[in-house]
Amino acid sequence: MATELPNRKLLAVLRGQKLDVPPVWLMRQAGRYLPEYRELRAQKGGFLKLAYDSDAACEITLQPIRRFGFDGAILFSDILVVPHAMGQDLWFETGEGPRLAPKLSENDWHDFTPAPERLEPVYETVRKVRAALPAETTFLGFAGSPWTVATYMVAGQGSKDHAETRALAYSDPVKFGELIDAITATTIDYLSKQIEAGVDAVQLFDSWAGSLSPAQFERWVIAPNAAIVSALRERHSDTPIIGFPKGAGAKLVAYAREVRPDSIGLDETIDPVWANASLPEGLPVQGNLDPLALIAAGEALESAVARILAAFENRPHIFNLGHGILQHTPIAHVEKLLNLVRGG
Repeated sequence: MATELPNRKLLAVLRGQKLDVPPVWLMRQAGRYLPEYRELRAQKGGFLKLAYDSDAACEITLQPIRRFGFDGAILFSDILVVPHAMGQDLWFETGEGPRLAPKLSENDWHDFTPAPERLEPVYETVRKVRAALPAETTFLGFAGSPWTVATYMVAGQGSKDHAETRALAYSDPVKFGELIDAITATTIDYLSKQIEAGVDAVQLFDSWAGSLSPAQFERWVIAPNAAIVSALRERHSDTPIIGFPKGAGAKLVAYAREVRPDSIGLDETIDPVWANASLPEGLPVQGNLDPLALIAAGEALESAVARILAAFENRPHIFNLGHGILQHTPIAHVEKLLNLVRGG
């Protein structure tokens, strides 16, 4: 299939092709480190308003492509639009992050009134980006994985140790399993409609997978992600899926084997040499520069980039960060990174 779009390098790698120079994109590349993003946000208002304004979200998605020429564009949205579509109230507190109500540690999601229409602006954004994106740029959609989404739904906000969610999963696994199943079903439909609207590939973000024990990881990360991958393959067999279980550590091997994503994202705590030796041969990998090394630049950046490139020189590889780019990252450091990866 890679020969269909020979200039779309990132898509070719996701389909198993090894390139001498890896394609590059950065998680959260459309965001607060860009002055053009900050200007638009000041004009339009809060984050959620931007995410649900298809013209604004399209513009934000395209901004880093215009500035840097990344090989991939990532849809500008948020993982919490899924619980919003399931009927939970969602808003963002300035300087504090997302809030959801009522929180499920004290309430039941069955009482929510589903509102799938809330996702329509996201699909419209996809269509607009698809029409405006350069032909050589791979377009990535995404969703949060069920465990990570559930941590916000249960606690009503982000948390450091996800204690409320882990406690619910232990104390009432039937009730929690029903919630995970509902998130899984919504996510399958959500990603399927992103693909129908025009994305080339999708990524599953499990940002809080690292907070679980091995047995809980198997139940609440591996099983629902495997269900999503299987269902999407039935509907869209040619669309690659990237799995990103941040913090999984050595459990990445089981994740790769049982979830069977087309590519696996590596966070900055993973030794790339270990990953190359431990993951299935030929499985495309994505990552895994520490976002703080990008801020530091200099020798720290140069040596880290060199080590990652060397580790994956014989494997399909997409260069990326180990997590999202940080707000105070200098533009010049991103330009330096691209020169290091592309040999400019």
